[in-house]
Amino acid sequence: MTQLYYDKPVLLNRDTHRRRRIKPGNGFGFARRANSLVLTGVEFNEACKDYAIVFTRQAGGHVTPVVVLGLRHQENLYLDAQDRWTAAYVPAFVRRYPFVLAELGGGQMGVAVDEAFAGLNEQEGEPLFDDKGANTPFLQNALDFLQRYQAEHQRTQAFCRKLEEAGLLVEMSARADLVDGRTFTVAGLLIVDEKKLQELPDETVLSLFRTGELHLVSMHLLSLSNLQRLVQRIGERGGATMSPAPQPGA
Repeated sequence: MTQLYYDKPVLLNRDTHRRRRIKPGNGFGFARRANSLVLTGVEFNEACKDYAIVFTRQAGGHVTPVVVLGLRHQENLYLDAQDRWTAAYVPAFVRRYPFVLAELGGGQMGVAVDEAFAGLNEQEGEPLFDDKGANTPFLQNALDFLQRYQAEHQRTQAFCRKLEEAGLLVEMSARADLVDGRTFTVAGLLIVDEKKLQELPDETVLSLFRTGELHLVSMHLLSLSNLQRLVQRIGERGGATMSPAPQPGA
């Protein structure tokens, strides 16, 4: 599964980008090829109403939650033909675009902007820097959003480590059979095993409850029924005849 759509990310530079402006985009077409998006725990409450929230193992081996947007490669079923997002909640991973934090090494982070973003120009939109090279309120708001996002991302990573340490995550797959005979299977997804959750020691359960992380698990499990929405959306575009089949351990 893929989450990245930054075609030309470069570090933001107050000299190089002094005259650059951000023109509001004409939709979310930049995310059309993303069939999943990284999610933070603070987003679960809204995201579980619209999407299936699962876990995937990223490069480097760490586990992170994602929302599933499509069952096929480079397929986002939550965009319409006019590049409009068709769910009530838009994940923060999308809303921060065209900005992103980039790892610089040594634990340092830098702010990058996608120079391939069509709205990046020198004529229209919100300026990034003022005449003296200082951050404009627009840019500062974007930077504040990135910092909050990063803090939530780190908290979410700690939550995922707890799930792994408790042995709660198991593999599953999601399948859809199309009316033309094609079958699509998304494998390598991880979900919380409810049986293993019920077998946790009381002390561990209480700890997860006190931190609010048990509620995150509940919202994750509740969200899995939204896999059916993906099949419905495929059906609207070409026809799927069967629901995705979560298969723990498959």
